[in-house]
Amino acid sequence: MVFKRRDRRGWLAWVREMFYPTGGFRRATQYVIHRMRRLPDRPHRIARGVFAGSLIGFLPLPGLQFLGAWGLAWAMRGNVLAALLATFNSNPITTPFFAVGAISLGHWMLGIDTPLSAEAIGDGFARAGAELWHNFLAIFGPETMHWDGLAQFWSDIYLPYFIGALGPGILLSLICYYITIPLVEAYQKARAAKFKERSDKRLLLREKLAALALPRDAAKTPVLGTKEGDDLPPPAP
Repeated sequence: MVFKRRDRRGWLAWVREMFYPTGGFRRATQYVIHRMRRLPDRPHRIARGVFAGSLIGFLPLPGLQFLGAWGLAWAMRGNVLAALLATFNSNPITTPFFAVGAISLGHWMLGIDTPLSAEAIGDGFARAGAELWHNFLAIFGPETMHWDGLAQFWSDIYLPYFIGALGPGILLSLICYYITIPLVEAYQKARAAKFKERSDKRLLLREKLAALALPRDAAKTPVLGTKEGDDLPPPAP
């Protein structure tokens, strides 16, 4: 197949690729920007898709970002592929810094006085994950489910994270929206001008070839009413 990998990537390599791309984050970012500029759509639709994907990428929706970006882009009549590409603003480098800032802002907005640090956030996620796994196993065994840790995680971390990320996410996504429009317009105009220049060069080349071939063809073509080698009749008096 055309787009199928020749060497199949194992699940460990796939997980590593999610956290650190093979070519580095700089190359991955350049690839996303390159694909974004070459999308065959109107600049405003691409910008709406970028806004949708960027906003969903800032929100704490693990495992649901692609689905959320697709839904929001569809509701906004934006470019869905641009929305999916824009979710890559959420990555292992940017997410920890944004998460700490969003949770701190959410605590301030909700009036929560719980001490907050990167270690406390990590421990909260770890405890919530362990309790989710415990409750899943409890479905098939005699153990009872526990929800205290998840309830505390919801009130201390997830809800402040969501509320604190919503405002900055909208602001940053609006900035991306207004930056995307002139960039895509400039790229599409430059690309159209490049294609026109190539088309004009090909047309000029064909005209030159046709002009060079015309005299030889005219010399080989006999005059109507005569045979090759015959003299032309004298003009009438």
